[in-house]
Amino acid sequence: MLGFFKNRESQDAPRESAGWAERLRSGLKRTREQLGRRLAGVFGAHTAIDEALYEELETVLLSSDVGVAATAHLLAALRQRARSHRLTQASELKEALKEVMLELLCPLERPLDVSSHRPFIVMLVGVNGAGKTTSIGKLARYYQNEGRSVLLAAGDTFRAAAREQLEAWGARNNVTVVAQRGGDPAAVIFDAVSAAKARAVDLVLADTAGRLTTQSHLMEELKKVKRVIAKAQPGAPHEVLLVLDAHVGQNALAQVKAFDDALGVSGLLLTKLDGTAKGGAVAAIARERPIPLRFVGVGEGIDDLRPFDARQFVEALFD
Repeated sequence: MLGFFKNRESQDAPRESAGWAERLRSGLKRTREQLGRRLAGVFGAHTAIDEALYEELETVLLSSDVGVAATAHLLAALRQRARSHRLTQASELKEALKEVMLELLCPLERPLDVSSHRPFIVMLVGVNGAGKTTSIGKLARYYQNEGRSVLLAAGDTFRAAAREQLEAWGARNNVTVVAQRGGDPAAVIFDAVSAAKARAVDLVLADTAGRLTTQSHLMEELKKVKRVIAKAQPGAPHEVLLVLDAHVGQNALAQVKAFDDALGVSGLLLTKLDGTAKGGAVAAIARERPIPLRFVGVGEGIDDLRPFDARQFVEALFD
């Protein structure tokens, strides 16, 4: 009897409420409906496990944004599980697929520990439109709810709207925002880190610019910001958190590779799981660039952000 998926319990964090699980399920509605409908067709058309079944599963996974490398990995693991558990019926393979998907995603489930330094400095990066500024506001509330003091740095000085939005989130959360009109982004963040040290603040969340990753000067600019943070606080930033839009599918993997190669990304935050998202790309990231997925966001509300839970995520992907 296959039991890994059903019996596994998280070692890192308590299970989230049923309400959050349902919101996550709703956020993955598009992927689940596509994946579930296609899988139902595949398993409904086969009674025995044969090569034709595996070929159809490969097509379903590829069309669900899982990616070539992750699909190959999942199918190899599925074949091995079918052999080791002596599975013969196609219906038995669906639960096995959930289990191997969970095994693939489990390494991403590593919650961010911000207690190791004070101030703990998080540098948020990502392309424009991914949801960095909104995510900073949500992270501020999340850590305030944990009893930590927070300071925000408006490092995207190129867009007045980004600064104004961050200031609005600061007012909403009643936290200080270090900002200036125009100017050098690195200087703004340096001032924010200095202020946090002087005020004994627990956590600094630093926004940055997000022009296209194909524009090399963006990466050079972000490298400069990272160097300046290290001057303000040796060993910082303690987390380089890449914000990804869940709608972009396989392009999310390209963004992970580009930012990680340039900056050494230590964590991911997936936004906009709003019912039309392409959740299969998480499997592609897990296979090709398994950077911890620290948080997922399901909506625009201030509390619509939670640590990634691999088990809940897989359950939300399947009917």
